[in-house]
Amino acid sequence: MSLPRSPLVRYVLLAVSILSIYAVMHTNYNRASQLLSRMRGPAKYQRAVSYKPGEPKPVNACFAILARNHDWSSLRESMKQMEDRFNHQFNYPYVFLNDKPFSEEFKNMTRSMTQANVYYGQIPQEHWSYPEWIDKEKAAEKRKEMDEKGVMYGGSESYRHMCRFESGLFFKHPLMQQFDYYWRIEPGIEYRCDINYDPFLFMKERRIKYGWTIAIYELMNTVPTLWDSVKKFVAQHPETIPEYNSQWWVSRDNGTSYNGCHFWSNFEIADLSFYRSEQYSKFFEFLDREGGFFYERWGDAPVHSIAAALFLQKEEVHWFEDIGYYHPGWQHCPSGDTWLNNRCTCDPKDKSKTITNAGWGKCSQEWRLLPDTPVGQRKALPN
Repeated sequence: MSLPRSPLVRYVLLAVSILSIYAVMHTNYNRASQLLSRMRGPAKYQRAVSYKPGEPKPVNACFAILARNHDWSSLRESMKQMEDRFNHQFNYPYVFLNDKPFSEEFKNMTRSMTQANVYYGQIPQEHWSYPEWIDKEKAAEKRKEMDEKGVMYGGSESYRHMCRFESGLFFKHPLMQQFDYYWRIEPGIEYRCDINYDPFLFMKERRIKYGWTIAIYELMNTVPTLWDSVKKFVAQHPETIPEYNSQWWVSRDNGTSYNGCHFWSNFEIADLSFYRSEQYSKFFEFLDREGGFFYERWGDAPVHSIAAALFLQKEEVHWFEDIGYYHPGWQHCPSGDTWLNNRCTCDPKDKSKTITNAGWGKCSQEWRLLPDTPVGQRKALPN
C-alpha cells in the first residue's frame, strides 16, 4: 500500500495518527494515575466529607465567638471568610456569647451569613464579675498603675473579665455543654487559605487535644507573677503533672522561669474534655484564687498554653501549619505547594505580618525542637 502523493492528505493522515497515539497514551496515563492514587491513599489531612446544615456530624463541634452588639459588622467579615474558606462545605454551628443580651440587629446580621445553626447566649453574671475573694479597690489601683505604665489594656476592667471568662468559664456556658470540640473565632480575623478538610475530625481521629496556628511571646509586664503561681500549683498538686509533657516549650530551665511562649488563643481548636478535665479545673481554680486576673492582667492565652504544656504531650498538641490565618497585627501563612493548592492570598515572605518569619515568632519555630514523647508512651495517634 502506497501513501497518497498529495502533501495535504499526508499532513491530515499524520495529524490523525498523532492524535490517536496521544489519546491512547493519555487514557493509559489517567488509569495509571488513578491506580497510584488508590495505592497511596488519601492525601495528608484530606477528608472527602461534607455535611448539610442540621445534619449529624462525626464530631460534635461548634465555633464559639465572644462578641458585643457593635461587633456585628466585623463579624460578618470574619464569618464570610470562614464560610467561603471552610464552613460552606461543613456547616458547623456558631455559638455567640455576650455579657449583655444580643440585639435583634446583631442576630439578623450574623445569622444571615450562614446556613448552619446559630445560637445566642448571655453570659451568667457570676462569670463576668468579681469573685468574692477579690479586693475591688486594690484591683482598681492596680489597673491605674498598669495604665500609667503603658501596659497594653492595663487600665481596662472589661478586658480582665474577658480573660478570666475565656481562661476557665466559657466552656461551662449552657450552650457549650452540648459540644465536645470548639473552634474560636473573633471579630476582625481573616482566613487566607482554603481549608479542604475537617480539622475537628482530624483531631478526633488522632486524639489531639489542642490545635494552634500562631505562637508568640507574651508581654511579660502583664503576667509578672503568673509563673510563681504556676510553680505553687505544681508543688501543691504534683499528681496532676504527667511524666511526659510539653513543659520544655515554656520553660527551658526545668521550671524555674517562664520564657513567655504561648499559643495566640484568638485561634484555637480544642477538645473540650481537656478544659473540663480535673487537671485543668484544679489549675484554673487555683489561678483564679491567686487574683492575677484582676491584680495583674493575666490573659487566657498564657493560661491555656501553660496548661497545655504542663498536662499534654507534644503529640496531643498540633500546629495547623496549613491554615492561613490573620489576626490584626500578625498572620500565619503557609508556603510552597500548600500555599498554591489551598489558594492562599497571604504573603509568607512579608516579615511585617508573618509571625513565623519575625523575631516574635521564634516560639513557633521552637515548637519543632520540643523532644518527642517516647513512642510507647504516646497518647495521640500519628498523623
